[in-house]
Formats: sequence, structure tokens, C-alpha cells
Amino acid sequence: MRLNQCYNFQDFRKLAKQRLPGPIFNYIDGGADDETTYRRNTEAFEGCDLLPSVLTGVEDIDLSVTVMGQKLDMPVYCSPTALQRLFHHQGERATAGAAEKYGTMFGVSSLGTVSLEEIAQQTSTPQVYQFYFHKDRGLNRAMMERAKAAGVQVMMLTVDSITGGNRERDLRTGFSIPFRLTLAGLIQFAIKPMWGLNYVFHEKFSLPQLDAHINMGSSTSSIGDYFTNMLDPTMNWDDVAEMVKFWDGQFCLKGIMTVEDAKRAVDIGCTGIVISNHGGRQLDGARSSFDQLAEIVDAVGDKIDVLFDSGIQRGTHVLKALSLGAKAVGIGRMYLYPLAAAGQPGVERALGLMQEELIRDMRLMGCKSISELSRKNLRFR
Repeated sequence: MRLNQCYNFQDFRKLAKQRLPGPIFNYIDGGADDETTYRRNTEAFEGCDLLPSVLTGVEDIDLSVTVMGQKLDMPVYCSPTALQRLFHHQGERATAGAAEKYGTMFGVSSLGTVSLEEIAQQTSTPQVYQFYFHKDRGLNRAMMERAKAAGVQVMMLTVDSITGGNRERDLRTGFSIPFRLTLAGLIQFAIKPMWGLNYVFHEKFSLPQLDAHINMGSSTSSIGDYFTNMLDPTMNWDDVAEMVKFWDGQFCLKGIMTVEDAKRAVDIGCTGIVISNHGGRQLDGARSSFDQLAEIVDAVGDKIDVLFDSGIQRGTHVLKALSLGAKAVGIGRMYLYPLAAAGQPGVERALGLMQEELIRDMRLMGCKSISELSRKNLRFR
């Protein structure tokens, strides 16, 4: 299979599986525990039907939205994800370049593999910094100051990851940073040598947002240890309120799943929330993001920008989320598979296909702009 033969999420997934060593593929592909929430995230859309209107005159389609002060050409953005140069040697550079081409927002993680500063110099498209809350309060402040100096427009604090999820696929293969592979994992690398050649002959893997503070090669020896030892499980609303005040700009909480927490986010001055269960990678058995979207929008949608992620595989999924009141929709695996398989051309193809789907689906729905989507377009079975 080649990139030009990929037309949807499953095609990109198949191509990534074909090209990546098993441990790397399974790190992207896997969820927590029995992966029940991971599966439910996409299945949830199947219980919601679209109701198209006809004869509305829809030659020109406007996909643009404004989210947390950022004007986006399409209502889909690339959610911040960790370790991207592990998947493909271009890493975040490829994601940022593709996001810029399609005029949308992208995120760089605390566990990103390209520096905030380099990405800010490379692109003019809005950059989100996805932040983890560390036990070291001085480190938290230093990282926020650095992000502000780099010109980051939106701070996105992940609040559902005070400890790592139980990702059993990684335990079976021995996936960690640095690698501690099982024999089965090593064999997977041996039969996919192109990934290894790219890894060896491109710049050394690093985590530039954290390298000055944490040595991944010694005491904090793995990503799992990072979550367990460095992140602060005592983080509370007062801590976050201080961060919001210190940042003094667009501040978003990623991982909100209840009305009560959404209201607290409004109360402490956040400008956005992301309804998300981390793509089913944290608490298995958690409700799907889509199932929670309507009640959270009803509670706070007029006070704060409600974003949404987890489970998006199609343009119609995006339209359903937007019709329920989400301002924009984040994708993760949907761009990580093509990134891993083909670098920037892969991410561009994924975003291009999504844009084509959205334009076609909007025409079929009889809507000229995102603002025309509403719950009148939907029926739940």
C-alpha cells in the first residue's frame, strides 16, 4: 500500500502498521486496559444520525471558525501529542508544516521532540502548548515563561494524566523511552529496518522542552516513570487558577468530562476546555467524549469555548460534534498514522482529505457555514 492509495483513517492505519516496527505502531494504536473506551469513542457517533436539508444553494462553503481568539480555516486541528520524531524523523516539523498549509491550529507537547522556539520560527499558524503539571512548581513557571517568550498563543493544560494509563500493549513489547524492548519487540524492529535507519541517521532523539530539567537517560528512565515520578497527583483547582492568572491569556483545560468540572473551568477564568478522555488511553471504562458533549455545551457553551476530541475518524463525525455545539474538533491518531507512514506529505494528505470530506458533507447537509450547523441537523436513535 502507498500513500496515494489512502483515502480514510483505516487506510492510514494500515499503511502505518505496514511501515512501523510493532512497538512503535502499538504505542500510537493502543489504549488503556481492555480498550473499551477507545472503541466506544468512535462507536458513539453511530447512534447519531444527520438530517440533511436540500435546495438551500450551497456553492461556496466557509469552514472557518474562531477558537480561543485564533482564526482557523477549518474546524479541525492537530491535537498535541508526544514523541512525534519517534514515529517519523520529521516529527512536529511535519505536523506544523501541514497545519500551516491548511490554516489550522496544532499543538506541541511538553513531551514534544522539536522545540517550541523552532516551531514558532517555522510557522505562522496558531500554536498550542500542551502542558503537564509537575511537582516542581518552579519548573512549571519556567516552562510557561518559555512558552510565552516563544510566542505560543494558547496554553493547554492536560488534566487527565496525573498518572499514566495502563497501556498493556506497551508492557508486552517493552516500549519505553529509552527503549527496553522484549525479545518480541526486538524482532519487530529487525523486520522493519527502514525505521531504524531513519532513527540512526537523523538527529539524536531528544525532548527539548524538558532536556534542561530532566535526564531521560538516568533517574527518570522512561515515559512511564516521568508520569509516575515527575507529575503532581496533588494538582487541584487552586493550583490551576494560579497558572491561569500567571499565563494571562488563552488558557484551556484538556480532559474535562463532567459538567461540574466545566463550570469550575469557567469560574477560574479559563477561555476553553477540551472534552476528551485522552483517546481512551487513560481511564478505561470512562464515557465517550461524544456522549458527554451535549450536556457540557448546554451548561457552559455560552461562557467558554468548548472543544472536543477522541474518536474522530470522518468528516461526518466532525459535523456531528459541531452540530452539538463544539467550536472545533481535535484529531490525534488520524494524523499520527500518516505522519508515521509518510512524514509531512502524509499529514497533508490526511488534512486534505478531511477538508474535502467537510466541504462535500456540508454541501450534502445544505449548510454554507459552520455557524449554520445545529442540533436540528441531528437525531439520536
